[in-house]
Amino acid sequence: MSVSQDDVVATLARVKGPDGVPLTAGGTLSEIVVSDGKVFFSITVDAGAVKAWEPVRAAAEAAVRAIPGVTSALVALTAERSAGAGGAGGPAVRRVSGAAGGAPGAAPGGAGGHAHGHGHAAPQPAVPGVETIIAVASGKGGVGKSTTAVNLALGLAATGLRVGLLDADIYGPSVPRLLGLKGRPQMGPGNKLMPMKGFGLEVMSIGFLVEEETPMIWRGPMVMSALTQMLREVDWGRLDVLVVDMPPGTGDAQLTMAQQVPLKGAVIVSTPQDLALIDARRGIAMFRRVDVPVLGIVENMSYFLCPKCGERSDLFGHGGARDEAARLGVPFLGEVPLHMDIRATSDAGRPLVATAPDGPHAVIYRDIAVKVRDQLAAAGRAAPQIVMEG
Repeated sequence: MSVSQDDVVATLARVKGPDGVPLTAGGTLSEIVVSDGKVFFSITVDAGAVKAWEPVRAAAEAAVRAIPGVTSALVALTAERSAGAGGAGGPAVRRVSGAAGGAPGAAPGGAGGHAHGHGHAAPQPAVPGVETIIAVASGKGGVGKSTTAVNLALGLAATGLRVGLLDADIYGPSVPRLLGLKGRPQMGPGNKLMPMKGFGLEVMSIGFLVEEETPMIWRGPMVMSALTQMLREVDWGRLDVLVVDMPPGTGDAQLTMAQQVPLKGAVIVSTPQDLALIDARRGIAMFRRVDVPVLGIVENMSYFLCPKCGERSDLFGHGGARDEAARLGVPFLGEVPLHMDIRATSDAGRPLVATAPDGPHAVIYRDIAVKVRDQLAAAGRAAPQIVMEG
């Protein structure tokens, strides 16, 4: 039985806010997204009213989940402080709560102000069963970040670690295609989603919940709630490392991960040319701002070897990422060439680290994975901490 947006609206009309006004009449609802039985929306309220609204959020989520045809519901409660609150010209603060855990309306470090990466606050709550979480990020799209994330995860698994992969690129999820995974995740004990399995990895992606052709149109609060739920409402089992394929850029998704998840580090992917490196610098600066260690830079599409004559061409320049890593004082993890085999195996859903483990390109990815593993093992870094400045 299919569910429509009208069905959801009719149900939410029976849920009332703390003031007794139906949700559909109070001006608090975002656009309601319904796709293949999955329902997504957010409720935006004043920051001072968060505690009173959390039971309403829970009631709305329960009501929607009870609609025939709904297979899952994701409801975010967001609270915004006006720009004038807490001092003229101060930044607006948006907090998020949801079924994903944490105190309703709580932001890391307490109330008020903006996230800053210097100081001391309570560490972010861990994801049950997950020992270490790392992000694979890029300042811009089109640099091969997702392909790198998949092969890095497989490379870490090849060292004997238990590895999971979270596709957090909710605007353009590509991990299902890269791993050749189809179908829908099933609900497990405790009403948690069970990750899909691909080449020995535990995998979760918003791409499993929507059709491949469905446009991903997300508002900021929904981005944050979706990522939090995909982390904390998934039964990951016992993992040594969870690799998170981030969306490109330095927006809500990255800040959410840094503020709500104990990231142990970030791997930055860039191509050699100056335009990509400019954006990579922004990514590095963002993670440093929130005290997430940068584990290193990967130079993707570093060079091209002609398959016929063997001649090397530096199509995008060469060595830019290595030089940038030295300039910024972060490790350089390796060079990955632009090669037909990498493209073909990625398109076919047969990543080469798993399907051609002895090939030269798989060796490169495994070497990168070993460097990342060794850094994590040697450093024993504490979880990054966020404080809030008033």
